[in-house]
Amino acid sequence: MTKLNQIIAIEKSVKAKAARALGDAGRELGKAPLLSGISRTYQPKDEEGEQLPPESTKVQRRVEEQLREVSAAMTRLFDVTATKDRTNAIATADITVDGEALAADVPVTYLLFLEKQLGELQAFVKSLPVLDAAESWTFNEAADCYATDPVRTVRTKKVPRNHVKAEATEEHPAQVEVYYEDIPVGYWTTVKFSGSAPAKRVAQLSDRLEKLLIAVKFAREEANGTEVVDEQMGARIFGYLLGE
Repeated sequence: MTKLNQIIAIEKSVKAKAARALGDAGRELGKAPLLSGISRTYQPKDEEGEQLPPESTKVQRRVEEQLREVSAAMTRLFDVTATKDRTNAIATADITVDGEALAADVPVTYLLFLEKQLGELQAFVKSLPVLDAAESWTFNEAADCYATDPVRTVRTKKVPRNHVKAEATEEHPAQVEVYYEDIPVGYWTTVKFSGSAPAKRVAQLSDRLEKLLIAVKFAREEANGTEVVDEQMGARIFGYLLGE
């Protein structure tokens, strides 16, 4: 029995053949000389007149003939597509992850959609920002994000000081050099916050997505193994279209 995946495998070539037949027929019928023919004979006025051979041109293309060729190619396309769509309506499979059915009897068309979306989601997860590994982070409920432990640092202020290099004498004033000394005046307590995710969480999401994507692909292949419901739609359609 024919399987759905076999129909899918030939659909593209059948579609291309039908398109080619339709295009070729349109081009051929657009060439007026191919549709025209003529036959003429010559008869002189009297027996002694010049004898000329008959002339004829055959009709090379006929509308009905082209319609039959197009009909044959498109009938096959209509049948293949109808068979695929009819079978898609009953082709289902379970999505099974770690031995448990995550979803049962999922339609094959939805499995195809899900496979594409999970692929895009996988790329998104791989680009998620992660917390700086150089810091120690814990989740802060109040801020609803991750935070570091408080770090206390000293705030200093430069205070000018005088350094007497030489005492004053009767002849010379004192030689004084001004320098600045850092004096503690307070303390900064710093807590860093981040909306990034822990690397472990991102890795967990990536692993789960990979498992789910594999499960969906397996399910899609299983659903594509469904025996087809053979449809002969094309003959009925063209029987009506081309009927007398």
